[in-house]
Amino acid sequence: MDPRNPDTFGLPTVSLVDVSSYLPGEPVGTEYFTQFSRSDRMAKNVMFRSPSGRHHVARDETAVDMAERAVAPLIDRHGSDFASNIDVLITHTQLPDNPVLGAGPEIARRLGARPSFVYDVHNGGCAAFVHMMSIARMVLQTTDARTALIVATQNCAGPVFTQSDIRKLAQAPVPGDGCGVGLLVKDDSAPILDIESRTYPEFAGDMDFSTNSDRKYWEPGEGQGCVSFTESKVTKVFARGNRLVPEVALAVCDRIGVKGRDIDTFVTNQPNRLFLRNWHDALELPAERHPDTFDTCGNLFAAGIPVTLDVTNRAGGLRNGSVVLLSAFAHAGDFAAAAAVRWGAANG
Repeated sequence: MDPRNPDTFGLPTVSLVDVSSYLPGEPVGTEYFTQFSRSDRMAKNVMFRSPSGRHHVARDETAVDMAERAVAPLIDRHGSDFASNIDVLITHTQLPDNPVLGAGPEIARRLGARPSFVYDVHNGGCAAFVHMMSIARMVLQTTDARTALIVATQNCAGPVFTQSDIRKLAQAPVPGDGCGVGLLVKDDSAPILDIESRTYPEFAGDMDFSTNSDRKYWEPGEGQGCVSFTESKVTKVFARGNRLVPEVALAVCDRIGVKGRDIDTFVTNQPNRLFLRNWHDALELPAERHPDTFDTCGNLFAAGIPVTLDVTNRAGGLRNGSVVLLSAFAHAGDFAAAAAVRWGAANG
């Protein structure tokens, strides 16, 4: 009996039965940033080699707007009763529109849903989709709830990385905006085979958010807020990311009795091309079994996994019955998570 696997305790099976996504606006080319770029040593770092395109959320488009648009295809596929059947709603928003409130209740209002459980989570970072899968599975397995909607919204590329001072920096062209959602139900049609979540407190606080001044981000004054990097910290994060994503992924593989090289499809967060290459190499997988949307969408943070799942699924790249492995790490390495699913989601 594995204490980390709830199924070994006779709890109900939970399935990831559908995914959908939304990308805001027209693609933004890298030339937008090159007109502002300055000579910067950090620009040569492999962590900041930019994609060809990305999407930016409009100034007045909220995280709730993005979530509503991402959910729309699910409503089309599952019918007008979709919202009334949502028992659990879990959201992760990279840049909350209101720092006091989470997005969950407003999303429920827009959809016409009355979920019994509403959670807004923040600590999962780029691994938040798997983190929310874990929470949703736990609630579905231990209560009368039958259906969960999880929503991962990345919305800081446009608002933060196009600020007049920030858009000159090496990291500015890398992020993109988007929203990805997943539908989980208490059945065995597309079962979640296993989930591994790990917190690394020793790395907490290694990612800084700074206004490049003494000003706190909520105080008035000069200075534009952004996640800040130093070369030494980038080196540490790169080493951690290279290790953490395969580590949690292979832990899941071991428990479900599958070698990493035998996984049908591997989907991760997508900070840059080098991480992507190193991760599938670590699992001994060919690149074609590790799809991503980096070159057209950039680093989508928590939305990277569900957006890539949706894009790949709609293109016919995910075969029903195949094993899909999800893995990601968050922030400077303080959290990592992986999940394996026997794919059976609707093909939109």
